[in-house]
Amino acid sequence: MTDVVVVESPAKAKTINKYLGDGYMVLASFGHVRDLPPKDGSVLPDEDFAMKWQSDERGMKQVAAIAKALKGAHRLYLATDPDREGEAISWHVRAMLEERKALKGVDVQRVTFNEITKSAIRYAMEHPRDLDFPLIEAYLARRALDYLVGFTLSPVLWRKLPGSRSAGRVQSVALRLICEREAEIEVFKPREYWSVIASLLTPAGAAFTARLTHLNGKKLDQFDLHNAELAEAAKKAVEAENLAVKSIERRKVRRNPQPPFTTSTLQQEASRKLGMSAQTTMRTAQQLYEGMDLGGETVGLITYMRTDGVTMAQEAINAIRQHIGQKIGTEYVPAKPRIYTSKVKNAQEAHEAVRPTDVSRTPESVARFLNNDQRRLYELVWKRAVASQMESASLDQVAVDIAGPSGQTVLRANGSIITFEGFLKLYREGRDDTEKAADDDARMLPSMQEKDPLKREKVDAEQHFTQPPPRYSEASLVKKMEELGIGRPSTYASILTVLQDRSYVRLENRRFIPEARGRLVTAFLVSFFERYVDTGFTASLEELLDDISGGRAQWKQVLAAFWNDFSKAVSGTKELTITDVLNALDKDLGPFFFPERADGSDPRVCPSCGTGRLGLKLGRYGAFIGCSNYPECQYTRRLTADSAEEGDDAALKDGMRLLGQNPETGEDITVRQGPWGLYVQQGEPNPEDKKAKPKRASLPKNINGESITLDQALGLLSLPRLVGIHPETGEPIQAGLGRFGPFVKMGAVYGSLDKDDDVLTIGLNRAVDALAKKLASIRNLGVHPKDGEPVMVRKGRFGPYVQHGQIVATLPRGTDMDAVTLDEAVALLADKGKPLKAKAGAKKKATTTKTAAKKKTATKSTAKADAEGAEKAAPKKKAPAKKKATTTTRKKKAETE
Repeated sequence: MTDVVVVESPAKAKTINKYLGDGYMVLASFGHVRDLPPKDGSVLPDEDFAMKWQSDERGMKQVAAIAKALKGAHRLYLATDPDREGEAISWHVRAMLEERKALKGVDVQRVTFNEITKSAIRYAMEHPRDLDFPLIEAYLARRALDYLVGFTLSPVLWRKLPGSRSAGRVQSVALRLICEREAEIEVFKPREYWSVIASLLTPAGAAFTARLTHLNGKKLDQFDLHNAELAEAAKKAVEAENLAVKSIERRKVRRNPQPPFTTSTLQQEASRKLGMSAQTTMRTAQQLYEGMDLGGETVGLITYMRTDGVTMAQEAINAIRQHIGQKIGTEYVPAKPRIYTSKVKNAQEAHEAVRPTDVSRTPESVARFLNNDQRRLYELVWKRAVASQMESASLDQVAVDIAGPSGQTVLRANGSIITFEGFLKLYREGRDDTEKAADDDARMLPSMQEKDPLKREKVDAEQHFTQPPPRYSEASLVKKMEELGIGRPSTYASILTVLQDRSYVRLENRRFIPEARGRLVTAFLVSFFERYVDTGFTASLEELLDDISGGRAQWKQVLAAFWNDFSKAVSGTKELTITDVLNALDKDLGPFFFPERADGSDPRVCPSCGTGRLGLKLGRYGAFIGCSNYPECQYTRRLTADSAEEGDDAALKDGMRLLGQNPETGEDITVRQGPWGLYVQQGEPNPEDKKAKPKRASLPKNINGESITLDQALGLLSLPRLVGIHPETGEPIQAGLGRFGPFVKMGAVYGSLDKDDDVLTIGLNRAVDALAKKLASIRNLGVHPKDGEPVMVRKGRFGPYVQHGQIVATLPRGTDMDAVTLDEAVALLADKGKPLKAKAGAKKKATTTKTAAKKKTATKSTAKADAEGAEKAAPKKKAPAKKKATTTTRKKKAETE
């Protein structure tokens, strides 16, 4: 008799199964088994916030497998991840099993473990508990809040601000941070300042530099030397002095190591040091946590990676300290273990920090079993955790003041010497480019004594300008959100991805730049829903959610208080007119879309008619800039700053920009703005032949419409292109662009490419890899005896089916697709084959249209005779009441977090 253990992922199930042995059956839920349907009405505030759950085919299949395994079992262990989402998944699994009546006589227990090691798993199984309902209620409250905001606020956006995609409780606040930083940069006025640097030599001939700090007996502030004349005068004053060492100040400082990683700091450091996105970091960390095959042994290499705690288990600390003493040196082990506490707002510290499960598994010893991302991230986690328990670094900081005989002109030289490396021997924290300052560790001053005369080699006056605040990188934005207490670190990766997928922001040189669409959405929300995109309000809501998980607040009371105010705010926008929206957006974004011109002319004067005023307009496909003299003047342009400036090649004049000519045909190649985005076009429509259309191609996401070249445009227009020949099948592989993005094709088999893949340069290896994923769900049975065309069996959304050209037939329930023969497939196609739905629908529609037309003609000619005959044959009856017309409105799916 086996007990059943449910975890989240197949990789974790495989690892844990090895640890538990034959007495257990470990199954995966594959994440959430059910969720709120993505449509309006899934959360009902008027019914005490009742929530309607729905399971997809995959979820139903996994629960059915668990229910089948439970037949005859004594216990069910719910061993999903040790956090709020993991607790919710266990709750959903249990609820669905109860609905199936699969838990009769089964003891249901919850177990959690912070690391996937044999000892941790065994300990967890020996110490089960019940489900944590306060944690589940916190999940329900958070899920309901995100849903209500998304599905209530997003429709307002769609109605009042066409072209916008969605709004979310945390997503919109993160977008506001990015947009406000961009606004700060735009209004920033750089200030000029100068510094005077002297290159000097000691009596022994050692070179170093010093900076002017005092002039004419007065300490210089940053902007005291604000022009070239003042800087030149200061330079001459230094050159006129016979300089000598005035004083030397030495002091010892200690630098302490940083605590081990939390989710947030791991994302930040991986971004700074490894260039990894938050999403890549979390995906790679998940793999390291769930288990890697180390030469036949599958083991989790790091502890659970979704945490805001900085503590480590005492056993781990002891092991790390022992490793430091044995492998690095006893002098690097501090007298007492280091104990860390979190300084982050709203930190729950429910789990340990991210650390290696076994410090003896050094990065070097496991490197050959890991791919490049896994190896680099594991090394980062391992070094940070070990360094956190190492001795502090000791430095001697030196400040040397240099002056002339009068003492009126003083220069200073700073430097430091590392006297003991401590933790710096193993690990140094990364920095953003904008955060880098002169590193004192890298500068050492030569030996000097007071009153030593110094030889002056040269003196330079250097011009500087103050810099605007830097745009957010992934690391700095995650850090800012965590400091403000917005959202949870485990959601940051998905939030940043959504902002990019919605085209609200773009990532350029690893910095977030808001798109015009993102700025419009932010301006709209700040103007009409300011409270709900306020960082303070969002952080206070997070605190309430934490109170729910701690049992200090009732979740439905929190929801009711929020919904009461929020629904009123939404209702207040019902009478909002497009004019109101435009006036608010124009007021907020006018300086961005119409910046001041260098010649002082009015930036809002229409360049086409010369008399109209440019302003924001809203059309069917979103916002644009148009002339007030419409329709007499039909000038329009995209929402970009400075796009109307003369000579700006990035601007699309009248909606298009000429890239050049096709070298073979001589036709113009242009990039144009369409209702669904930018596209390239070759030539112009032929007015004499309306059926002949010019060749066009949409721009993929990885090509910027403002920087696209003629060669790129020609490449897109020539798609599909031949990538190469498949090394196994010998068939040609083509790459192209379709309705859903880039793809590769081999015969009738299509493989989707990632949005980052360049369809113009993708190579054969990547194409074969993309097709392999698709081919895994397709089996070629052979050729049809009638026409020689291939017959294939495929995995479909509703089960396996066979296909021959445009004819398909579903396999009987329970039939294994790997066991189907060619003869069986041909017989099935002949007996039950039907045209593909899309083709069948089109044919049916055409047939119906023709039939309806014939009926209409026949009815006209016989209507009178039929009416007379009917009147004689039967007494008059009261005409039945007409059925009330109904319409179905398709709700858009809203982004909720």
